[in-house]
Amino acid sequence: MAGAASATTVKVQHGSETRTKYEELPVKSDRQYRCRRAQRSWRFGERALGLGLRYWSSLLSILAVATLLSSCSPAHSDQVVIGSKNFTESLILGELMAQQIEAQTSLKVERRFYLAGTYICHQAMLAGRIDIYPEYTGTALSAILKQKPEGGRAEVYQRVKDEYQKRFGLTLGPSFGFNDTFAMEIRGDDARRLNIRTLSQAAAYAPQWHAGFGYEFMERPDGYQGLAATYGLHFAAPPRVMDLGLLVRALRDRQIDLAAGNTTDGLIGALDFFVLEDDRHYFPPYEAVPVVRERALQQHPEVVQALVGLEGKISDREMQQLNYAVDGLHRDVKEVARDFLRKKMLVK
Repeated sequence: MAGAASATTVKVQHGSETRTKYEELPVKSDRQYRCRRAQRSWRFGERALGLGLRYWSSLLSILAVATLLSSCSPAHSDQVVIGSKNFTESLILGELMAQQIEAQTSLKVERRFYLAGTYICHQAMLAGRIDIYPEYTGTALSAILKQKPEGGRAEVYQRVKDEYQKRFGLTLGPSFGFNDTFAMEIRGDDARRLNIRTLSQAAAYAPQWHAGFGYEFMERPDGYQGLAATYGLHFAAPPRVMDLGLLVRALRDRQIDLAAGNTTDGLIGALDFFVLEDDRHYFPPYEAVPVVRERALQQHPEVVQALVGLEGKISDREMQQLNYAVDGLHRDVKEVARDFLRKKMLVK
């Protein structure tokens, strides 16, 4: 076709980037014209691919995760799946439930531990990826139900139990026995030197301190914002946000002066930390309980009796000792759980 054009490429420097410039050249045959059309189509594809590379990369990642999650659904009717959050105490409780169910029933137990925090575990329950995981009543009340963190232990337990059943088709099992509330920890030598015991007293020294908190604590309704408002806490700098395991080291190594931990932390005594009293009763009760999918209970009613066997079996002090066995003595979680169940005469 007379007048049609073909293309050649020239490398052009654009700042620090070399780009390809397409220049039109005359063509003398129908074959050359078809080649020119093919080249244009290819160049269009190149541009589309370049513009969409990030999109497709993200989409492929999402599809890969979705495929993985879809493959995580419980596949056997003779098994239950137990999850846990990504810290020692939750892992221990998950293992205790797993061994108790294995000992008291003929069910197989699949362990899916270290599922990040509260929100991920809750979504995994709703999606049927796990059947049981350990939770805390105060956390469920404020972080999931978005209700004001207040009330006594019995009241909070019943409110959470009723709402979980009504909204989510989940049920609360009986309490393990201990209450693991948040603990605002400082170094013991600072507590003795300054002669402080409560959060109200600590507020006077906060402007000279650096604080450190976990990611979830910074976002929760019963977390940092409400605590700071209740006690008038103003620190020397915005709180450092880090993984829970790093908070202990940061406090010990004087990188921070106050950290949010838990009253059953196993290393409180070993590292000479001091827990400041919540003298204005900001935090609600945090009884540890198993959360169970009602569908799992319908399929496996024997799970109920197995979990009832753990009711009230763990005191605050005992939970702290279990945590220390793993975090302080570096013992295997399965071994620690097995020894505890034997001590309580729950397994042979």
